[in-house]
Amino acid sequence: MSLFSKLSLELQKALEDAGYKEPTPIQRDAIPLALEGYDILGQAATGTGKTGAFAIPIVEKLQKGKPGVKALVLTPTRELAIQVKEQIYMLTKYKRLSSYVFYGGTSVKQNLDILQNKNVDILIGTPGRIKDLIDRKALNLSNVEYLVLDEFDQMLDMGFIEDIEYIISFLPKERTTYMFSATVPNRIELLAKRFLKSDFKFVKVPSVELKPNIEEKMIKLSSPGEKIHELMHIIDTHPMEKMLVFVKTKKDAKDLFFLLTKKGIRVQALHGDLTQRQREKALSAFKSGAVSILIATDVAARGLDIKDVGVVINYNIPEDPELYIHRIGRTGRIGKSGKAFSLICPEDSKALLRIKKLRSKISV
Repeated sequence: MSLFSKLSLELQKALEDAGYKEPTPIQRDAIPLALEGYDILGQAATGTGKTGAFAIPIVEKLQKGKPGVKALVLTPTRELAIQVKEQIYMLTKYKRLSSYVFYGGTSVKQNLDILQNKNVDILIGTPGRIKDLIDRKALNLSNVEYLVLDEFDQMLDMGFIEDIEYIISFLPKERTTYMFSATVPNRIELLAKRFLKSDFKFVKVPSVELKPNIEEKMIKLSSPGEKIHELMHIIDTHPMEKMLVFVKTKKDAKDLFFLLTKKGIRVQALHGDLTQRQREKALSAFKSGAVSILIATDVAARGLDIKDVGVVINYNIPEDPELYIHRIGRTGRIGKSGKAFSLICPEDSKALLRIKKLRSKISV
């Protein structure tokens, strides 16, 4: 019997309408445990169905009618908050649970009006905005039954830990908590022991099993100065592909944007120094196909759901091999094939060794 067939008829119909057929590996392993009431630490790369893994059990178990916010989902970025809201909205279609999304860069007054005049069952938001609403004494979290910390490793990287701890201090101790992350270094395991119940379950989908349809190639170079030439070659030989180019820092993103623009190539960049309007403009241009190349840092790109990316290029390879898996997972999605190129310099030898240890089938 399918996992989804064991859910309520309302949720089954919503899943069918949304195009869910079979659970992904992270959903298959996490949802039964969540329905049994366990706290969960989940690890899986972007594009593997993490949102469904926590949203489906929450929607299944929440009861309409109780006052106040009953589920709180914290995400590191506005874009991810919006995507989570869209998925939860689809899942609650027949259960009539209300959901709202609050994040920085939007009207605080509008958020206050919603909290004052609407019943909010599920609230999705970024830590800064949620903390601000608590400080204004506008947001009451005393009835929260479920807390989700989504893309938790990125929230740590962005310096949100103090905001998260502050928010958690206003939640009931008797709650169910789900932490989902693309990577789980030691510091996240330690925090999981603080935020989750002692009998929590660690659910991990092995990264090496996720993307068998991606052709990975490491291109060895003599020096960093050769990277732009090799990048131009990849661009020239894949003229019809949508490309996502990963760099290490905001400066790298700005510099590469300048270099490619100077060469007459239409490109957009996504990094932490952009305003929300600039981010939306860059993403819109890339998603619509107005530009086919997007340069991004890991922090800026985390959690974004961009379809039809044919090529991922690691202009700078990451130190963490799990982050490498997270990056290349942006292509080859929904059964399609994809390519991942990594530009390797001599100083990348240790990082390359870690990646090759994790991924045994890479052409070099």
